[in-house]
Amino acid sequence: MSMTMAEKILARAAGLKETEAGTIVMANIDVAMTHDLTGPLSVNSFQKIGVEKVWDPEKIVVLFDHQVPADSLEAAQNHIFMREFVEKQEINNFYDVNEGVCHQVLPEKGHVIPGEVIVGTDSHTCTHGALGAFATGIGSTDMAMVFATGKLWFKVPETIKFDIEGELGKHVYSKDVILDIIGQIGADGATYQACEFGGETTRNMSISERMALCNMAIEMGGKTGMVEVDEKTRNYLKGRTNKSYEVFQTDEDAESLSTMYVDVSDLEPQVACPHNVDNVKPVGEVEGTPIDQVFLGSCTNGRLEDLRVAAKIMKGKQVSSKVRMLVIPASREIYRQALDEGLMNIFVDSGALVCNPCCGPCLGGHVGLLGPGEVSLSTSNRNFKGRQGSPEAEVYLSSAAVAAASAIRGEITDPR
Repeated sequence: MSMTMAEKILARAAGLKETEAGTIVMANIDVAMTHDLTGPLSVNSFQKIGVEKVWDPEKIVVLFDHQVPADSLEAAQNHIFMREFVEKQEINNFYDVNEGVCHQVLPEKGHVIPGEVIVGTDSHTCTHGALGAFATGIGSTDMAMVFATGKLWFKVPETIKFDIEGELGKHVYSKDVILDIIGQIGADGATYQACEFGGETTRNMSISERMALCNMAIEMGGKTGMVEVDEKTRNYLKGRTNKSYEVFQTDEDAESLSTMYVDVSDLEPQVACPHNVDNVKPVGEVEGTPIDQVFLGSCTNGRLEDLRVAAKIMKGKQVSSKVRMLVIPASREIYRQALDEGLMNIFVDSGALVCNPCCGPCLGGHVGLLGPGEVSLSTSNRNFKGRQGSPEAEVYLSSAAVAAASAIRGEITDPR
């Protein structure tokens, strides 16, 4: 039976030889992740089940990234509560306030390998499919059952494959590609489908760029984002994990597979406009829009490659006096690499604020919140009302290049 990559991984996890879209399977979970914001509800729900010990502490990852360092008494209490849970359950894979954003830290620390089923109490867990895993966000009460049993049921999704072809132009990146795709099919265009990214353009992308694609699969309704394993994947995994893994690939004649062909040869930098991620326009159509804040960071575009792109544009220049710019690396590893390369000096000299690795203003509840009437240009993944603070503020989404050029000009700017 011909199957998609998603079907093959879920069949393996369920102990089946084969499965198909629409089937309900009970899958064994390989990695379960929770963080400081959603973790307390997961733990509270787990305790109500009445099970004393989690099913396998070595398969659980707990990480603090949303409110770090604690920005309120409630956040501090949540941190204490989760630290006590980690100690009691003897969970070794615990990353406190100093490590970074979960969707960057997990692959860095070797918790993500191809062919596994990874769940997290965060919708952007789909990022990890860039390494050939089936990764998806789940609710906190679902995670409680995973903690207790190590299993979770799934309806096997259909797969939509985005066959991306064409050479990307100057200052056009994977963020522009995924925004363009979301703009074409809409925020619900891939509802409960596995979004597989392929084609020559995807194969030419780095792992970081592929992560940006998969990260935003959820923004078009996808269950997960996925990229087939290749030599770049294997090279990324070297030195990060010693675990053996199985590689799965989609059969092109799989019954549940549909394909959308995407030509990016003439693609311009893209911007998602308020207040919907599928309200996408070429940068030229919104160029000149005044902005109050630029946020360079997040689990979408806070990686080293993004910082390099921005620093190259900003070197020797000053952030506009009308703009405050936040630079938030996605992890401590990235932060240190950026320090070693002198990127942080460029940002500081330009007048940007460099913050500790965390989610920053992305969740609308930590540093860098927007006030009423303010406008932000952000390299993150969501721009609905209130996402980064006041519901009366506006958020535009872009690549690191557009963000950097715009910070200098004080208005949305084409970086080319």
